[in-house]
Amino acid sequence: MTAAGDTIAAIATPPGFGGVGIVRLSGPGAVTIATHITGRELPPRQAVYSPFQAANGSVIDEGIALYFRGPHSFTGEDVVELQGHGGPVVMDMLLGRALVLGARAARPGEFSERAFLNDRLDLAQAEAIADLIESGSERAARAAMSSLRGEFSRRVHALVEQLIELRTYIEAALDFPDEEIDFLATPEVESRLQVLEQAFDEIAGSARQGQLLRDGLSVVIAGPPNAGKSSLMNRLAGQETAIVTDVPGTTRDVLREQILIDGMPLHVVDTAGLRQSPDRVEQEGIRRALGEIERADHVLLVVEDAGADDSLPALREQLPAGLSVTVLRNKIDLSEVPSGIEQTSEGAVLRLSATTGDGLDTLRAHLREVAGLTADSEGAFSARRRHLDALRRAHAHLQQGARQLRVRQAGELMAEELRQAQEALGEITGGFSNEDLLGRIFSSFCIGK
Repeated sequence: MTAAGDTIAAIATPPGFGGVGIVRLSGPGAVTIATHITGRELPPRQAVYSPFQAANGSVIDEGIALYFRGPHSFTGEDVVELQGHGGPVVMDMLLGRALVLGARAARPGEFSERAFLNDRLDLAQAEAIADLIESGSERAARAAMSSLRGEFSRRVHALVEQLIELRTYIEAALDFPDEEIDFLATPEVESRLQVLEQAFDEIAGSARQGQLLRDGLSVVIAGPPNAGKSSLMNRLAGQETAIVTDVPGTTRDVLREQILIDGMPLHVVDTAGLRQSPDRVEQEGIRRALGEIERADHVLLVVEDAGADDSLPALREQLPAGLSVTVLRNKIDLSEVPSGIEQTSEGAVLRLSATTGDGLDTLRAHLREVAGLTADSEGAFSARRRHLDALRRAHAHLQQGARQLRVRQAGELMAEELRQAQEALGEITGGFSNEDLLGRIFSSFCIGK
């Protein structure tokens, strides 16, 4: 499978003014177009300083031309980069000249798409390029580079190989129907299943780490009015984001802030106080608060420490079942109890003071634990929600196949479940994909990449 045979061009540097701007070309006509623009032959992998000429021979700009001969280039095709001064008018003139000479304007992500189609990158590596560009922290950038260098793909391929080996073993057993049940009931199959289960757990854990480093954890601050939600929001954000007053119901809309905890983005949402109110504006704020709570990865349920035991049961009833919740007993500066955290049958309970900051470090450490952000996440790779979904479906097929074998001794059904698990994993790297999936992925990339 190879990319189309036309030549594409795009400005590969961000819009605006800069010292350097780059126009990138890829395809069979890239060198010919660049030769017309520079007026000279371009040797591969050598930086050539040259004027960039317009059609009438006037000089658009002066800069460096770099020619990478395919297949030893980013896209696997002939690629030329024209590096000039980074002004938008200059870049537009240079791109326009390339288009007049026969290039076509590239679609968003089309260079990376061609690299994938020409087997220069697999799909996970191609997505890691966008993740690296959009990294919001050093740890996220390192994780994206790990995926770009193929760490995620290698682990997926290793898992696929284990599935293929077990599938081959099962299908070989099916070729001997007289011995099928005894052959499939040997410890060999059970041992391989246990190894696969462990491998799925390990890669899913690492992928979850990578997805959190990329997308962050969505944390909603909820609770009754005047419990100190906005004060906590300001403490976590390190600035006066939310208005803090003694008047109940001050926060009526959703307030959002993004902070970093050890390199993990934390999307903090402050919401209106949960209570019965005749005020239509406050009612709308409460409705929005409940909507944010339903979508949250984790909820910090803030209550006043002094009256927490009385208010908590009614508050918990308003929260969706199965939600990840930490109770924050705030205002310990008033109740005069020490800060700290304890685990109860209903989850973690943490005592702190948003006013003085006592207990905030404990809360930050707790949020790292909630996210599963561990010290060894330095070696994590970048991952997306679609990768986690593919891993989940592949694991579900493996587990269903194991049940078919253990309960019904149905080797044929297990082999089919293993095949579907293999296809689900193939979606991660592009070994099994469709045009709609590729279109959605690459259309989210920036133009010129």
